[in-house]
Amino acid sequence: MYYTTFFVGTAGSGKSTLANIYSKWLGEQNIDVVTVNLDPGARYIPYTPDVDIREYVVLEDVMDAFNLGPNGGLVACVDMMVNFIEEIKKEIDDLGATHVLVDTPGQLELFAFRESGPIVTSSLGGTQSAVCFLMDPFLTRTPQGFVSIMLLGASIQYRFFLPQLTVLSKSDMLTGREIQKIIGWALDPQTLIEAIENETQGMKREMSLGICDALAKIHMFDVPIPVSSTKLEGLDNLQAALERIYTGGELAT
Repeated sequence: MYYTTFFVGTAGSGKSTLANIYSKWLGEQNIDVVTVNLDPGARYIPYTPDVDIREYVVLEDVMDAFNLGPNGGLVACVDMMVNFIEEIKKEIDDLGATHVLVDTPGQLELFAFRESGPIVTSSLGGTQSAVCFLMDPFLTRTPQGFVSIMLLGASIQYRFFLPQLTVLSKSDMLTGREIQKIIGWALDPQTLIEAIENETQGMKREMSLGICDALAKIHMFDVPIPVSSTKLEGLDNLQAALERIYTGGELAT
């Protein structure tokens, strides 16, 4: 029995860094954890994954075999991932940990919007599964950027239909005032609407307001959890939020 957390986000949002820091942090809490790398094109990962898709699918080999460029090769690799799901799952089972952290491909669209993505999440999910959707800290600083990233988060949840947490990664790159502003927009969408009306105009304004209204109707304004892998901040809040999803507040060890 184990709990699976998928780290999903745009390129550069900090998925691998957070997976690394969070796995170490869990280990310090005497929690058995396994890390899984699902990025077949990763050249560098800041940790040594316990289970690695690159043991089964190698980007350069796929590019050579099918005469593909880097983008086409990555698409082919991600689709091929499904062929090795049982082997990956067996590796995870054999390690016997209670928590599995899955670091997904750097290019979000390769994992979330290919047919293989939902197959992988449903296959690798343990007793309970959840998605940590990482928000780009710089994009979220403006009302239009915040709306666009929340819309992306809604599409991720629609694709996977798993419990989902919104994580404001790299929060140390934002000022305290900026963080509070972003949290305030999620807590009270009316303040976001006011910011949109003040800072945008024309079609951009109308589209932003329309998207904002749609997100509010489907309750997609989740309050983001600020996390800094550099300063080791917010990891306890992330753990507590995952506990509520997985065990109703009592973390299995």
